[in-house]
Amino acid sequence: MIKIFLLVNLLLMSLLQAKENKVIYDCSSSDAGYIKSRMWLVGKTIDMMKEQGDSSKVVLTLHGGCVSMVSEDYDMITPDEDIDKIQKAQEYLTSLSKRENVKIIVCAMSLSSNGIEKKEVLPFVKISKNSFLDTIKYQNDGYAIMTFK
Repeated sequence: MIKIFLLVNLLLMSLLQAKENKVIYDCSSSDAGYIKSRMWLVGKTIDMMKEQGDSSKVVLTLHGGCVSMVSEDYDMITPDEDIDKIQKAQEYLTSLSKRENVKIIVCAMSLSSNGIEKKEVLPFVKISKNSFLDTIKYQNDGYAIMTFK
């Protein structure tokens, strides 16, 4: 009986030490190579938090030059030398979208300024009127912000 009590206490103590990490990654970069590396890093970071026994809630807000990867027709708006990088970034983004703890939001104003129509946006991406408003909301809800500029 004492062994069971100790085991239950040990389990409870480890659960109490686990944390829920809430983070918003805010991407506005126009550098295709950097965008690709950051999308990979977001996935890797989520995996590392899980390995530590922590849970996570992750939001990606995309605006500015970072929005090309949410377009089904990114090759029409991306310079030829960046096509492979944006394709890989979109693959990482698609993989992230399949995780239950990840939300992906793109700014409608940035879509418009980059010549991307709403109907061209990948189906798993939520379109926001203004991603700054979303970022403010998530920060007010306790999300840490990581910027990719």
